[in-house]
Amino acid sequence: MYLNSKVSNAVRYALTATTFFGFSAHSVAQDNTDQAVAVEKIQVTGSRILREGAIAPSPVTVISGADLVETGAMNIGEVLNELPSLAATFSLGNSGRSIGTAGLSILDLRGMGTSRTLVLVDGRRHVASSAGSASVDTNTIPTAWLDSVEIITGGASAVYGADAVTGVVNFRLKKNITGVDFSATKGKGEEGPYKNDKVSLSFGQDFADGRGNIAFAAEYASQDGMNANDRDQTRTPYMSVRNPASKDARDENGVFVHDGIADNITLYNTGWLDNLPGGNTYVDGNWYAFDPDGSVRLQNVGQLDSTGYKCTDCEFLNLTRYVELQPTFDRMNLNTKGTFEVSEALNLFAEAKYVRTRGQSIGQPAFYDATNAPVVIQRDNAFIHQSLATLMDANNLDSIELNRFLEDAGRRTEDNTRSTKRFVLGADGVFGDDWAYEAYGLFGETRLKQWNRNNLVRDNFDKATDAIRLSSGEIVCRDEAARAKGCVPVSLFGDGSISEEGRNWINTTSYGHSTIRQTVFNASVNNSALFELPAGFMGFSAGVEYRKEESETVPDAFASTGATFFNAFQYSKGDFNVKEVFAEISAPLLTDLPFVDELLFDAAVRYADYSTIGSATSWKAGLDWTITSELRMRATYSEALRAPNIEELYGPQDQTFFRNIDDPCALDNKQTATRVANCKALGIAEDFVLNDPGASVEGLTGGNPNLNAEESQSYTVGLVYQPEFVQGLSLTLDYWSIEIDDAIDAVKAQDILNKCVDSASGLNNQFCSLIKRDPNTKQLDLITTIYQNVAAQTAKGVDFELGYDVDVFGGRLNSKLVGTYLESRRTYSFQDAPGEFEEEAGTEGDAQWQANLSLKYSLGEWSASWRTLYVDAVSRYSEQDLAINPDPSDNMGYGSYFLSNAQVAYQFDNGIKLAVGIDNLFDRNLPSFTRGTTEFTGLYNNIGRMYFTTASYKF
Repeated sequence: MYLNSKVSNAVRYALTATTFFGFSAHSVAQDNTDQAVAVEKIQVTGSRILREGAIAPSPVTVISGADLVETGAMNIGEVLNELPSLAATFSLGNSGRSIGTAGLSILDLRGMGTSRTLVLVDGRRHVASSAGSASVDTNTIPTAWLDSVEIITGGASAVYGADAVTGVVNFRLKKNITGVDFSATKGKGEEGPYKNDKVSLSFGQDFADGRGNIAFAAEYASQDGMNANDRDQTRTPYMSVRNPASKDARDENGVFVHDGIADNITLYNTGWLDNLPGGNTYVDGNWYAFDPDGSVRLQNVGQLDSTGYKCTDCEFLNLTRYVELQPTFDRMNLNTKGTFEVSEALNLFAEAKYVRTRGQSIGQPAFYDATNAPVVIQRDNAFIHQSLATLMDANNLDSIELNRFLEDAGRRTEDNTRSTKRFVLGADGVFGDDWAYEAYGLFGETRLKQWNRNNLVRDNFDKATDAIRLSSGEIVCRDEAARAKGCVPVSLFGDGSISEEGRNWINTTSYGHSTIRQTVFNASVNNSALFELPAGFMGFSAGVEYRKEESETVPDAFASTGATFFNAFQYSKGDFNVKEVFAEISAPLLTDLPFVDELLFDAAVRYADYSTIGSATSWKAGLDWTITSELRMRATYSEALRAPNIEELYGPQDQTFFRNIDDPCALDNKQTATRVANCKALGIAEDFVLNDPGASVEGLTGGNPNLNAEESQSYTVGLVYQPEFVQGLSLTLDYWSIEIDDAIDAVKAQDILNKCVDSASGLNNQFCSLIKRDPNTKQLDLITTIYQNVAAQTAKGVDFELGYDVDVFGGRLNSKLVGTYLESRRTYSFQDAPGEFEEEAGTEGDAQWQANLSLKYSLGEWSASWRTLYVDAVSRYSEQDLAINPDPSDNMGYGSYFLSNAQVAYQFDNGIKLAVGIDNLFDRNLPSFTRGTTEFTGLYNNIGRMYFTTASYKF
């Protein structure tokens, strides 16, 4: 079968690119201006088959690399998270909310979990950045070579792997790099100390008369951290307290009758009463605080809330000073690659990279209170001030319980250094008239080194704070054995009372490390004209892949015993391998008929054999119907089976603590008849109250070796419209639906408590078995949050994209509006009650409407760009939450949110380009009572207005 030289050259270009993805970097639908010469065959996103033109068979969003890099953002993940199809689950601003994650920037398509988003580089897998998972840190992507980012959200599992449940994000890198490209960016926040810097250098050249190419790129970027106290909006402390105006009361059946008045109100200058950096104690019905000289006095308790643990306009524990809006972070990225064409049948390629990132998360200091057992101070303690001695004697006390936030012992700091290595070696080429092939192997490794500084050693602290005065007048530790080991006595009376020597004695630095390894071998063949059908040529692609994933986490040996304030993490190791066979066809069914310009049938299947769960099959089928030259429709249906990853299967049950837990069986909780009945069945009395509403509850979190694979079904139906009467205009609309059965999820502690007693079928559910209560008092003792196969998760909505490129006022205007309407997102928690669900669409983190508008105008050497993010108003409570309690708070949600960024650039004739820009141009504040540091609020900008300038040079 004959292929002309133009097609052969296109095949060569696509294969040398070593990518399975799309050619265009500016539009999903592609411009009609390409149609006149659309005879070349290339590979497009969502398919492995070479196709005429660049029409993607599945919904695809394409963002050019230049648009991503030319911003004031620290990395490309920060910009991608503004796209409506992605959730800002882990951006830099909220990356430190979990231990070991500071500095990570991870992608989450549809907000359904990072483990269900497959990240590829040039169509190939990339080693993970977080132990036990498949999550790839976008900081490891070389931005100097970034050509485009392509996001496919339908039917990707059969083509690329079953863990692409919600889709694929593919980073396409530039090919055949020639010349020198240098860029430097400097940014500074208008308020506070935040600033960032980025410098990149790329060099490449051809050799052997253009048969070969070799290139090198280096990049360094850094940012300074920023605390909540550094900004006016975020420095004022706030807290939710009981509303005294609320008069909800139980009826004769024990169910609350609601009065429509908010049960809780959020107040500024409010915080926890029962702990202070200088220490406090409760004696004879009064709170007492300690001054820096160690003397004791009545604490200003201001206005108390109904629990007696929070106060307003008083002396309270200001937790705001321990909130980091942005981490201190830097990264170094080194990349090299080369290609050499031995012949038309054999082209060799190789890639190597080294990336080092460092992120710092600064948290709270160690503390002692009702949550963590107050410090018991004996009457003969050597550091007791006379005022305290008088108070104790007056109340006949031999000891007191001291609550203390140990800020003068140093805030706990986590320093994470990650190093990533990745090597790719392969060959591709063409043979026969129609066949092309590619084969490669890759190896990747990520190592994490983690230092936890100011980690309090509990025994040393106990011995140091139990200090006595010898007859000689010397103050020493009471325990003689501890004295022999160098125990340094420590005073806890008053902020700043802990000496440097004492700090060194009671603290240690804990060190842990983890290693992630990935090995992949892949080989595939491709024939875009396998045989001819009446409507055209059948396309075919097939291949095999072997992949091995390994993960090992080694915690600090001493800290893992539970002897320090740091959580007692345990050793973890796991691995799996998978052997896969995949195939894809593209068959033209009809052509050149009325209202059927072309009708294509696409299908793909992937069979996998996992060492953990056995066999798994994913498949998809789709129709691509070109109605006219202006209008096209497409539809896909796919099924996939995702195996649990290493963390989900083999993660040890590590110690953790859950703070601000709300017991659904407590007297002051708003209860339905179902809750009342289930709490009674647990043996909990109707007048049950919590010992301390502010206390944390011990927990265990980890993997579950008994997990089953989760199954997913998804479909998309969409259209592409490119009117001939308006050149440059394109519109796409795609309705999508995803359903995951036996979904793997680590249910949150509060949700476990609620779901246990909210089940209409009683207590025989998987959640109640994860809760341990004291057999006598019924107080919470332990909550276990292991991964489970919950019943189901579903999501559906509409993606839309409107693009218009037009000449205007002598220049060129490029515009694109990308948006999503989230119709529904539901979690079905009970296997035996499939009708019970929680609707999350419209709640925080899951706005129903979200859009991103980008405009770029070019006129000669000048260019100007504008980006606006829109997020619809959201509620903090689901419909099901409000059915239980319709008036929970005065802070019910966040209003609609707009964020705009602007930039102006000038290109000089000598190759220098200068650009200046402003991110958050209108200095849009965060929503009330947020700081942009949680899983649900990471999308909201917490830096404020930021200025940046970029200088680049190409030759």
